Amino acid sequence: MPTAAATTARRTFVEHVMGTVVSLDVRAAADPGAVAPAVARAMAWLHEVDARFSTYRDDSEVSRADRGELSPLALSDDLRLVLGRCAELRAETGGFFDEHAAGRLDPSALVKGWAVQRAADLLAGAGVTDFCLAAGGDLVVRGGALPWPRWRVGIQHPEDRDAVATTIAVTDAAVATSGAYERGEHVLDPHTGRPPSSVLSVTVVGPDLGTADAYATAAFAMGLDGPGWTLTLPGYEAMTILGSGAVLSTPGFPEAA
Repeated sequence: MPTAAATTARRTFVEHVMGTVVSLDVRAAADPGAVAPAVARAMAWLHEVDARFSTYRDDSEVSRADRGELSPLALSDDLRLVLGRCAELRAETGGFFDEHAAGRLDPSALVKGWAVQRAADLLAGAGVTDFCLAAGGDLVVRGGALPWPRWRVGIQHPEDRDAVATTIAVTDAAVATSGAYERGEHVLDPHTGRPPSSVLSVTVVGPDLGTADAYATAAFAMGLDGPGWTLTLPGYEAMTILGSGAVLSTPGFPEAA
């Protein structure tokens, strides 16, 4: 059933950044007057990340580090944090998550989710209580889609861009999906250099978008070994759609809404 009326009239925002469209749907805030400044700070943060971490910009910090123009001591705290987390994820996934692509430093598989999660944390820290922040199909939700207590999130069908495979209801969660349908065969098995076979998409739900995005990427790269690996992830649940059309979900994956 719907909850009590929101304290903020619904407001939506759209920003083109990090090579994708970022959308924000705000339903409530402790102080409605704080919404616009909080949104401005969150979007400014995403543009800052784009400038510093883009592998498409020769002057970005990541590109300069990749070319050896920056010593380890000259790296920003944020880049050191990201590279440290990438190293942890590489070890945790048996190398299926790798911050190097085609011989270049490319932590993009973590950066977008990490940046959007931090933007969501900025919004929550400013008292925005109920919102959905989405970027390129991945998202963070807080509270509910008032007057409803939870957000209904559609998981895109991997073989039909105009359809959803399922819709789940979540609150206070991050949702990330990895597959070949959005950007072609961009996820490769780092051990073979080839795209995985027999798997169409992997969706991961958990508390942190950067981690969920990295897990989804790694599980997709694992191919048919991915579903078994996702069963071992504490605090995160996953749904894998196989090439056969079969759907495999971990026990705690949100039920269809």
